[in-house]
Amino acid sequence: MSRPLSAAQRRLVEGAEIGSGRLRGGTPAQLAALVKRGLAFRPPRPPHDHFLTPAGHRAREEDAAPGPVQAPDTAGVFAARVGGERSAVGSGPARLREVRGAWQGMLELRRMTNPDGATDRPCGWERSHLVQAAALALEAAGHRPAGGGEDGYRVRETPQPEAVAVYEADGDALRACAATLEGAGWQVGEYTEPRTRARYLLASPRRV
Repeated sequence: MSRPLSAAQRRLVEGAEIGSGRLRGGTPAQLAALVKRGLAFRPPRPPHDHFLTPAGHRAREEDAAPGPVQAPDTAGVFAARVGGERSAVGSGPARLREVRGAWQGMLELRRMTNPDGATDRPCGWERSHLVQAAALALEAAGHRPAGGGEDGYRVRETPQPEAVAVYEADGDALRACAATLEGAGWQVGEYTEPRTRARYLLASPRRV
């Protein structure tokens, strides 16, 4: 787990505007510290204010939860379920709040960093975190990740640039995953592995 927020950082995160995640106030050093931890970003085009990242929205949701939220953290980046995790991940209402906050933060990140402000296609952060981005889109839409001996989606890296593979044991569930990813701005094709004959999706972030 990452180190806890300082009191000043917590006040900044909690005081961010609802929806947009725009940070209000804060010294340059405090804002820079949040950026370094992956909790905030400063868009390259106006307005040049600081905004919460998906991880920043998650941090605020965790602080608002009635009890501690147990979830893995990877260098401050929101840990979406990719399927097949060995470590325990929080569930229930706390997890739903966490996922909802992360997805809303992702949409805002798209709006602020895509050149035309579009929210219907992935942004640069998602292109550099392909597995996490695809998994977040699936989990936020209500798809169930594989784990605990149960079937569900699994998102995995591939040798192809800007592409991830999505596996699902159930054909209908696999097609539902394809529809979700297409709606989230990904290009998706369905393929069959020659050796195992397993069906899977190959998904890439759409550029236009």
